[in-house]
Amino acid sequence: MRGIAAARVWMAPLVDAGFEARLRAELPAIDTFGGRLILLSFERDTFSHTGALTRALAAYPPARLRIFRSISASDSLFADALLATPEDLSRRNVALLTRLTRARHLRITTRGGTDLDVTLDARHRWISNRGRARDGGTVILPAGEVATFPARISGVHVADFAYNVNAITEDDVRLERFPVTIEIDGGRVVAYRCEDARTMRFLDAALTTHCAYNVGELGFGTNFGIGEPIAMNSHINERRAGVHLGLGQHNQDPGVVGYQCAIHLDLIARGGIVVVDGGGDVIDLEQLVPSDAPHPESTRDEDVFSPDALSIEDGDCCGLLADGVLTPCPVPLAAA
Repeated sequence: MRGIAAARVWMAPLVDAGFEARLRAELPAIDTFGGRLILLSFERDTFSHTGALTRALAAYPPARLRIFRSISASDSLFADALLATPEDLSRRNVALLTRLTRARHLRITTRGGTDLDVTLDARHRWISNRGRARDGGTVILPAGEVATFPARISGVHVADFAYNVNAITEDDVRLERFPVTIEIDGGRVVAYRCEDARTMRFLDAALTTHCAYNVGELGFGTNFGIGEPIAMNSHINERRAGVHLGLGQHNQDPGVVGYQCAIHLDLIARGGIVVVDGGGDVIDLEQLVPSDAPHPESTRDEDVFSPDALSIEDGDCCGLLADGVLTPCPVPLAAA
């Protein structure tokens, strides 16, 4: 529509030996194109071939390169999740970050029954996914979330919206009819329950190892374009305004938390009220007032990575795939 030349390159998920060659064949010569080179990838279940992309694009100047990668490609991605602009999401993320990055204690409740007591530590970095492009960086879509690692967390969490797991599954992930309830003590899940037998079988399979019971992420969705959950396992559900806990893999640098895990399971609640440091500040996640303050520079913006480039420095493991199998968690590096 804008008269911009474009080329399409197909790729198979997870394993595709010919993808890099097909991509290189379509890329313009560095000295023959003006403006920016923009790469858009749309995948349904996976976040694949980061190594091939990195090698193929390495010679292009970062200032002239923009990469946008999407998991959860579907009707809902375009109809709902992409309605919020990077500017919209940035202002909402700032509204949370300016209050939460200074906080030490949070009390989080939801209409569905969540009641969590959380202690934060400044040494744990925050992620701010807002769809903002940067030179040579990768923008993850759909966007709209801030998250960190809870230094201490206890209480009850009721996921009454959906779940999102880093494995390929055809299960209906919506939890409106049959919420998942987890009990947490000392940062670890000590009990879980759900009235749906299929969901319980999934939880039994996912939470089979020591570190999969760890609460590795405290996340807050900020994408106001997302209303009702979709059946597909997706990041779209995770970005919905509300609180979610990520079980298993964390989102911090190596050595900060002390374990690594192949599983990352997000349990997502609808909405939530956050009481900051004893009651001086109360945040309604569904009625968040955007802020015009500058966005903090210290946050990381990536929150997924590829199984062929497994590195905690790239974010959390929400994009790690197990080819239809929930991969057992490695032995922890240290006690969590």
